[in-house]
Amino acid sequence: MNRKAKLLILVLTLVLSVPVIAQARDLPVFTELAAKAGKAVVFISTEKTTKAPSMEQFRQQVPEGHPFHEFFKRFDQFFGPQGQQPRKMLGQGSGFVISPDGLIVTNNHVINGADKVTVRFQDDKKEYPATVVGADQETDLAVIRIKADHPLATLKFGNSDNIKVGEWVLAIGNPFGLDNTVTAGIISAKHRIIGAGPFDNFLQTDASINPGNSGGPLLDMDGEVIGINTAINAAAENIGFAIPSTQAAKVIALLKEGKTPQRGWLGVTIQQVSENQAKALGLAEPTGALVASVGKGAPADKGGVKQGDVILEVNGKKVGDNNDLLKKIAGLAPGDEANLVLWRNGEKVTRTVTLGQRNEKAMAAMTPDHQDQGQAATVLGMALKPISDQEAQALGLDKAQGLLVVNVDPNTAAGEEGIRQGDVILQANQKDVNSVADLNGVIKNAEKRGAVMLLVKRQGRNSFVALPLDNK
Repeated sequence: MNRKAKLLILVLTLVLSVPVIAQARDLPVFTELAAKAGKAVVFISTEKTTKAPSMEQFRQQVPEGHPFHEFFKRFDQFFGPQGQQPRKMLGQGSGFVISPDGLIVTNNHVINGADKVTVRFQDDKKEYPATVVGADQETDLAVIRIKADHPLATLKFGNSDNIKVGEWVLAIGNPFGLDNTVTAGIISAKHRIIGAGPFDNFLQTDASINPGNSGGPLLDMDGEVIGINTAINAAAENIGFAIPSTQAAKVIALLKEGKTPQRGWLGVTIQQVSENQAKALGLAEPTGALVASVGKGAPADKGGVKQGDVILEVNGKKVGDNNDLLKKIAGLAPGDEANLVLWRNGEKVTRTVTLGQRNEKAMAAMTPDHQDQGQAATVLGMALKPISDQEAQALGLDKAQGLLVVNVDPNTAAGEEGIRQGDVILQANQKDVNSVADLNGVIKNAEKRGAVMLLVKRQGRNSFVALPLDNK
């Protein structure tokens, strides 16, 4: 067989294999799925009335003597005082119907603060006014209702726990106002934390999601909603995030009844346990959630939780990290008891905390129970000195306690861990340090562990930083 004949056979083989490849990928299913599911997906438009800044507000921001200050003053003299002028802001998003009588799921940020919410369907150009049934800011979920003169097509929630990375998914929404745009992709990752809120736990997909897709469904190949499209990475291509259905369904069940989710609250600020912090604390591995501060009078304070504790377990279940702790506590109801296993001073202790109600008012009112605790010397790459009364006042400390960081060598562990000039070191390994001698004493005792953990105060906030002791 000559070369031309071989090449012809190869080309024919590739051409004939295309339908087989398409069938193997189940591409024709997208057509049926998009047509059926699209009937239950809606376009949401919103209007919000706001007030534009007045000339007086602009003038107040310009210092006396500045040319513009005189300009705004003369403007008011000539035209009279100009009040805030109302203006309309328009928004848009997506949603999907979950009941034939008109309940629709969307994102809270789509309808939040709107004076008017309007819904439109793919095959019905009529606009339906909508009312907000319930919304939850912390999970970014909302339920709205419309009154239709006929039963509506619906979508149902699937089980996002069962979806696997690499499985096909379909996203339907209204990106940039382009009604019922359908995009396909796969699940790229699960359990993504993107800093969108306290209960981050997103599905990541490469199905194209853009502004306007928010609130729309992410569907599996059975046509069930396994995610609610919520966020994008604006600096990347085809990286979108959806709230998992198993998380959303519980909240939606409450919202559609007009109820507000009731979540447990400890009253602590927490942070991740790093490898160096684990060494400094004597933990075998970096696990659990490190308590950076405890609110005075908060449930944790009443239950005996202390700053510097590491919460290892809640009601017999291991705490993987700080995000895991948030989810476990929020999954309990206010008034429930949480049996905590804590790591304190090298050993496990148990405490029982009766949980409070997690809400913005309680968290805003929480005042940390700081144990704010003395000539310049360099320790672990940091130039340190005791704090004077004047410095304490300037730094917002109750009194002169701790060590002021005068300078940091950026090439040391302290610099790499983010300690900077102006920080105050309050404690080392949970012991107050008011002098360089105090700190050196703690470091000497911690040499066997290979790391020391510092409690650092910066701009009124406490955090723990662990430094290795093999790089003094």
